[in-house]
Amino acid sequence: MDDAAPVNWEALDALVIDFATSENLIEQQPQESLADSPASPLSPLSPSSSSVSYSSSSSYHSRLIIRQIRRCLAAGDIDAGIELLRAHAPSVLDDHRVLFRLQKQKFIELLRKGTEEGRDAAIACIRTALAPCALDAYPEAYEEFKHVLLAFIYDIHDKSSPVANEWSEKKRSEIAGLMTSVLRAHLQAYDPVFAMTLRYLISIHKTFCFRQGTTSPISDLTERLLMEERDPPAVPQESFYEAPPFDEVDIQALAHAVELTRQGAVDSLRYAKGDLFQAFQNELCRTKLDVPVLDELVREYCVYRGIVRSGFVASAECKVNQSEPGRLPSQNYSLEVDQATSIPSDGENSVITMHLDVSSENDVVVNSRPETDIEMRYASESTGNCEDCSTSEIQQPDISKLLQRNRNYTSGERSKRKRWRGRQDEQEYLSGVAYSACSKQDLDAVIARADIGGEHQGIEKQSTEDLNNMDDRYEIVLGIKDLAARGMATEVVEQVNALDPNFFSQNHALLFQLKQVEFLKLVSAGDQSGALKVACSHMGPLAANDPSLLKPLKETLVVLLRPHEEMLGKGLPLNALANSLQVAIGQRLGIEEPQLMRLMRAAMHTHNEWFKLQMCKDRFEGLMRIDSLKELETPLLSACSMLSSNADSSTQGSSQVTTSSSARLPEDGTSPAQVSSGEVCDESAILKVMEFLALPRADAIHLLAQYNGNAETVIQQIFA
Repeated sequence: MDDAAPVNWEALDALVIDFATSENLIEQQPQESLADSPASPLSPLSPSSSSVSYSSSSSYHSRLIIRQIRRCLAAGDIDAGIELLRAHAPSVLDDHRVLFRLQKQKFIELLRKGTEEGRDAAIACIRTALAPCALDAYPEAYEEFKHVLLAFIYDIHDKSSPVANEWSEKKRSEIAGLMTSVLRAHLQAYDPVFAMTLRYLISIHKTFCFRQGTTSPISDLTERLLMEERDPPAVPQESFYEAPPFDEVDIQALAHAVELTRQGAVDSLRYAKGDLFQAFQNELCRTKLDVPVLDELVREYCVYRGIVRSGFVASAECKVNQSEPGRLPSQNYSLEVDQATSIPSDGENSVITMHLDVSSENDVVVNSRPETDIEMRYASESTGNCEDCSTSEIQQPDISKLLQRNRNYTSGERSKRKRWRGRQDEQEYLSGVAYSACSKQDLDAVIARADIGGEHQGIEKQSTEDLNNMDDRYEIVLGIKDLAARGMATEVVEQVNALDPNFFSQNHALLFQLKQVEFLKLVSAGDQSGALKVACSHMGPLAANDPSLLKPLKETLVVLLRPHEEMLGKGLPLNALANSLQVAIGQRLGIEEPQLMRLMRAAMHTHNEWFKLQMCKDRFEGLMRIDSLKELETPLLSACSMLSSNADSSTQGSSQVTTSSSARLPEDGTSPAQVSSGEVCDESAILKVMEFLALPRADAIHLLAQYNGNAETVIQQIFA
């Protein structure tokens, strides 16, 4: 499978920033708020005014509440979950169907205690709460009520009892998942767009690979990231069953987008009161993502793209100095800290001290009272057996000079980078958490959660010298990328040559594009002689050695006929050039692309291919911002063709010159010449076959094509 489909990385940046900001994963300045983030335009989720839109900050608070309720119910603490519901979503408890399920689970949890007090409380629960709810919750509730009473008789460990399923702890996760689905829709607390987009793209990717019999190049990521189980759906109230019939197009689109039966899609639309986009979000968010894996991918991408500050995990010696002998074992501990905030750069050995409060013989609390100190010593010299992370072909430049040059040019860009903070709000603060065993592993866990600098996944422990070297390389590559994005071609060439004199000899096209930028800037400034000098000295020789550059050279020179400053300024796709440089130079320096980029390329490719098979447009790609990910900048080698053609039209008397720096892929991923499904067979026939035979759209179209587009014939042949 071709996994090199193009992606608009700037659009992905916006989605990732929106995700990290909405989930409070990056530090905000005091004057900033979640709603004021650069990605705030992504907050409205639906293209229709009737669909949900929300404030990132309020949605984040609601999501935290939902997760807290989920944890309580999954742990069997039903009373705590109900109290949180009363405090934050009291109207949910007005639905007796929900209340009955909660009270039934509470009854089981009281019996699970196995004490007389628990049995007495269970009887009280039946009399005051469970029985009254069973009378009017739903038709089957009273039978379920009588059935669950058998838990008084059958033991919890009897796997063959008629209530073994009621005793199962799986019931806890089911009720927790159900309440999550209900609350998500009730509070309009949907996940950030990026998290939903990943779910959607990965689901399509898996379906495509399965149906085509191909091997996924990103199966290692998709299997870890997207879980198989789903939360139970929120069931519509009986009054919603009188809703008018829904458009079959909407039913089929929803059913196949999130893998539902037709009846499941109808119920979902009923619950969303006919709003297709809200129903889609309700169903999509039922699928679980592995949050730690997702955060790892996002952080890696943010560091690579310069969204957050780079920081790499280093190893350090950790020695416990006991102020009170006998309280902690006297030994060394390993410790991981973030180089960006903790490792000194002055070349001297340093000591960082943390304080542990030993509250009892077995409990340790960090950052309370200075009774026990942990010293962390960082050796500035590298160890002899440590491998140099540099690439052998690259001549080592004066790193300090390159870094200083970068800082002079890009200090503003560097100051915009945020600090990664992680999910601190979802964990108990370290100062209030006690650990029951003071073993080496426990102390490692305490330090790891202290967020001294944040753990960076996927990077092995390195010596301090190698670590600083890699961090410097990131800064250099990001600095060159920023310069290229600003059109500072001369400075880019100078820095790349200082870094690796052989780089451009192996990357002729990149050097040609940089010289194109320099040429066009000189033309725009009115310096035609300087532009011609660049063309003669650099672009001409490059085109002579690489025939593929000859056509772009001619198109670039045509711009001399009618220079247009505004056209040149807005028509150059500098971001595309900057991204290409970042990838190429990063690879030369041993910096691999983040896994998220590999995942997105493959997923976008299969999305395009899937809707070619479906012969229709994706109804949800605008909602999921997939359309923005397909808005591709024109490659610089082709941009001059557009500029020159516009220049030609200007010389012929055109009243206005209009250029575009982006090219949109076809909305459904098809080529313009592809025949639409409407020309193959009637749309109503497609829907009829999909409905009656529960088939995907592509299969329905292929069957209709075999029987001259006659839906009745297809159905008769199948059932015959």
